[in-house]
Amino acid sequence: MAGVRQLVLVLGDQLDHHSTALEDFDADCDAILMAEVDEEAEYVPQHKMRLALFFSAMRHFRDELANRSYRTCYVALDDPDNRGSLAAELARCVRKLEPEKVVMVKPGDYRVEQALTQASRELGCPLEIREDRHFMVSNDGFSEFARGRDNFLLETFYRQQRRRTDILMREQKPVGGSWNFDAENRSPLKKDAPQTSPAPHSFEPDGITREVIALVEKRFPDHPGTAEGFDYPVTAKEAAVALEDFVEHRLEHFGTYQDAMATGEPYLFHSRLSSALNLHLLNPRDALRAAIDAYEDGRAPINAVEGFVRQILGWREYVRGIYWLKMPDYAELNALDADLPMPGYMWTGETDMNCVRQCVTQLIDHAYAHHIQRLMVLGLNALLLGVRPYAVHEWHLSMYVDAVDWASLPNVLGMSQYADGGVVGSKPYAASGSYINRMSDYCAGCRYRPGSATGDDACPFNTLYWDFLSRNRNRLRHNPRMRIQFKNLDRKTTSERRKLRALADKLKVELTAETYAT
Repeated sequence: MAGVRQLVLVLGDQLDHHSTALEDFDADCDAILMAEVDEEAEYVPQHKMRLALFFSAMRHFRDELANRSYRTCYVALDDPDNRGSLAAELARCVRKLEPEKVVMVKPGDYRVEQALTQASRELGCPLEIREDRHFMVSNDGFSEFARGRDNFLLETFYRQQRRRTDILMREQKPVGGSWNFDAENRSPLKKDAPQTSPAPHSFEPDGITREVIALVEKRFPDHPGTAEGFDYPVTAKEAAVALEDFVEHRLEHFGTYQDAMATGEPYLFHSRLSSALNLHLLNPRDALRAAIDAYEDGRAPINAVEGFVRQILGWREYVRGIYWLKMPDYAELNALDADLPMPGYMWTGETDMNCVRQCVTQLIDHAYAHHIQRLMVLGLNALLLGVRPYAVHEWHLSMYVDAVDWASLPNVLGMSQYADGGVVGSKPYAASGSYINRMSDYCAGCRYRPGSATGDDACPFNTLYWDFLSRNRNRLRHNPRMRIQFKNLDRKTTSERRKLRALADKLKVELTAETYAT
């Protein structure tokens, strides 16, 4: 195989047969490199189920390439010659095959792009990085949107993309008469709610997946979570089945109950498609088309379909645009000067806060939590405590099956932790335990009282909420969306605020006393 024309490097989150890196592939003179490496498994202590998903999906993609008679150099994790990093494996393959150039799609991680660019430079082999057309908005397209703007509001971007793509538009106006239906999409799961629909379609692990799970358990025994019960889609064919299952069984009620949380219900009406999307097993255009067809056929209401469209065409494209527009400096942002370590219970679930325990236990079992659990329980807990934002991002990468750097960083630093000072969110998502009590049944099973901020049985979210407002008042006092919250703080006497601060200080010491280490 020496002297190939192009060496195409395919990363674990680029499993797309229609990739730009493969569009001119010639089986007679080109080759593909794929590598499972320790560096990508260990730069944060990743959930066993996340590792199993990536490695299994990569191996299935490898076999699909072989069925097309594509020459593939595949380096398995337990290959005795495996050098442990993408850069080192690229160097080994380039020296062996002597390609005229290396071709790849733009990675989803700035760190990976820099490492591979540096490796190619040192090898003296040209590296061609091609646009990732899986996404509907190019980096240049987002830069054009951002040019001349003082802020980058999602709503402005989303409406622009609706007009550009003509999705859910009729005669240049939004279908249903509104750009979004947020007011209809905030219902808790009350007794009169529909029966919980079937859980997402479960994909029985085949021989490849079972082999990978055994390898992960052996190689990374101290990593968080478990791979038992693994049932994620690992091929494009399975991802298509998962999409069909969501549209048929859960999309109808997705909008209304997308913010609801319930004990023992990890999925409710959510799609669980994010991992398939982020590995490029599922094309976002196919997901959008399926949802829109359901609306046009009368199988799903507009509030559900528009909410789903907004997550994919709006939020997903938006955070990727922010990531590449603002990196690498974005990763260092810490507008609220938060500096506490991530509490150990965020990996183990060992806490008396039932809402946190329920969500983290769910993460341990499934490596999954939906967006309100992420933002308004787990993210809120870290925000109110004052955890260092990048540590929250690293935890996010550790625990979520769908985590990729481009998606995690703006969601965590921007939306969840307000570390970017308002680039992504116009205000911090700071709330007391009353929000969790309203949107879930978690508080009913908790030893803390959701209505109390002081005392032994006070909800830590309440105590920390008032402390968050107090310690960040000077930073946030000019934010018009925080006025009501600060007015409520002002209603408390000096003595009450002093007592809350003392209790919060004690809580922060207690909650961060134990951290996680592999």
